[in-house]
Amino acid sequence: MIGVILLTLRELTAKKVTLGLFLVATLVWVMLGFAMNLDIVDGSLAGMRIFGQDADVRTNNGEEGTPALPMLQEFVLGIEKVVAGASYWMGILLTLFATAPLIGSLLERGRVDLVLSKPIGRMTLLGSHLLGVLTVVFALAVYLMGMVWLIMSIKTGIWNFHFLTCIVMVMVMFTIMYSVVLFIGVSTKSTALSLIVTYGLIFCSLIFLGKDTIAPQINMPWRQVFLGFYHVLPNFAEVTQPVVQLAGGEPVGSWYALISSALFGAVMYVLAAIRFARRDF
Repeated sequence: MIGVILLTLRELTAKKVTLGLFLVATLVWVMLGFAMNLDIVDGSLAGMRIFGQDADVRTNNGEEGTPALPMLQEFVLGIEKVVAGASYWMGILLTLFATAPLIGSLLERGRVDLVLSKPIGRMTLLGSHLLGVLTVVFALAVYLMGMVWLIMSIKTGIWNFHFLTCIVMVMVMFTIMYSVVLFIGVSTKSTALSLIVTYGLIFCSLIFLGKDTIAPQINMPWRQVFLGFYHVLPNFAEVTQPVVQLAGGEPVGSWYALISSALFGAVMYVLAAIRFARRDF
């Protein structure tokens, strides 16, 4: 099992995928560090410059001057919410694109036969592949979001540990969406098709954001079909709100989108496992 995990990591390294992702992550937090210049005086924000523009610094009374600590904290939380939402979308989209070819490579004729000739079960092989992919994605998420959090915390003195919980959300949603890649990959060995279907589901989740407005305009029984898709398919876009709320230390309004998406992912993994176990290599 450890050998298969290491094999997955080696393939990512050989294809320069891991290096490319970490270089992009490094560029993101370095540029953020350069773009954000804060002047902190006695724990208060005396001045700020974001992307070369001077921000309007005011006190709690609306007058120009040095703001109190609560306003500094509100500013930091606002930036971290934006970073959390952007990292959630861009991080998962990039890592899906980078890791999708791995399952196709694993199932190549000659390679999969060699691996399965070893004393290893098919479920162990599939699970080890998944663990290898998740290991790289977790390291990337910690590196990117952890460094952004560290830069913000050191520069402002506001240590918002709630922001780090977004790493867990990113990992959960990546695991859910990767289930589609895995199932399509096991079924067809097509990397392109697996990415098309996965990104298509993400696009559909954007439409589901307007379900309260769209659904009343659809005639029955198609309205129930539309709502059925909402409840069955992963709600990737809707999970953005819990991610942002967690980043700001706010109570999450609803966990339904994440729970329904997790159920979808679990079903997809079961189907992928059944297909992989029954497929003739």
